[in-house]
Amino acid sequence: MKIKKSTLIPTLLLAYLGVMAYMGLPHLRAGRYLFYFGIIAATLVIIILLHITLKQRENKKALKEDKNAYTTYAKDDKN
Repeated sequence: MKIKKSTLIPTLLLAYLGVMAYMGLPHLRAGRYLFYFGIIAATLVIIILLHITLKQRENKKALKEDKNAYTTYAKDDKN
């Protein structure tokens, strides 16, 4: 079973975010709540947008492959 790129990359980035959030705990303990949670929220938004973009690319690619696979025209007549 092949893991799709739209799932793998955001998952790895979420794991990375978890590590970075752990490393940023001194900022949280110092009372810089807005800084700490703001960075996490911004990163989560970027990861979600990346996932959506990659998913759309995969869907477009699959649709294009579907159209090419089920055509009634000969290869020479496609143009």
